[in-house]
Amino acid sequence: MLLAVDTSTSLTGLALYDGDQVLGEMTWITRQHHTTELSPALSGLLSRCGVSMGMVTALGVAVGPGSFTSLRVGLSLVKGIALARNLPVMGIPTLDVIAAAQPLAEHPLIAIIQAGRTRIAFSMYKNSGKQWQAEGPIRSGTLEELIDGIDSPASIAGELTPEERKKISKAKKLRLASPVLCVRRPAVLAELAWNRWRNHDVDDTATLAPIYLHVAGTPIS
Repeated sequence: MLLAVDTSTSLTGLALYDGDQVLGEMTWITRQHHTTELSPALSGLLSRCGVSMGMVTALGVAVGPGSFTSLRVGLSLVKGIALARNLPVMGIPTLDVIAAAQPLAEHPLIAIIQAGRTRIAFSMYKNSGKQWQAEGPIRSGTLEELIDGIDSPASIAGELTPEERKKISKAKKLRLASPVLCVRRPAVLAELAWNRWRNHDVDDTATLAPIYLHVAGTPIS
């Protein structure tokens, strides 16, 4: 059984997955209380699902980009469990979790997450025939800069404010995903980590680190 943990932003999530079913999943908005809320939430999820930590055999964790502090909280919890129980860990880029939940389409996909200071972080994805495949580095900028830089049709999904959704809906070349598909589901993270684990693609627990963007980020081009 795999435990997935996502603390990339204020939207926090946990999931239990065994390859055949999602045994339990929870998401909630925390107000910078990741440290005090995460462990009790995990205990509650395990209890409700009738699962003990001894039944968990692998771990998946979102590694960013995201909030510097919140990412460290999730990764510290996962590393602590992994080292104490000698469990494999798979770090999954946060934007990949958003992309994996979107239906495949002809046009490219842009996955977005809040980067703070009115900026966003995003990645471009193309349809590989079986899944969304990231293209190029993670970039950052304002939403206005992103919209102005789009010159061909694309879909867009991710963590967006109501005001940002209104701006995107007015952009002729952008197709905005529904709010339901924009929520980062920890069950999707769990499946991505599970697939890596089954393929023996495991990260080094000691060196696994979050993906951080500098304040200026990589410029939009």
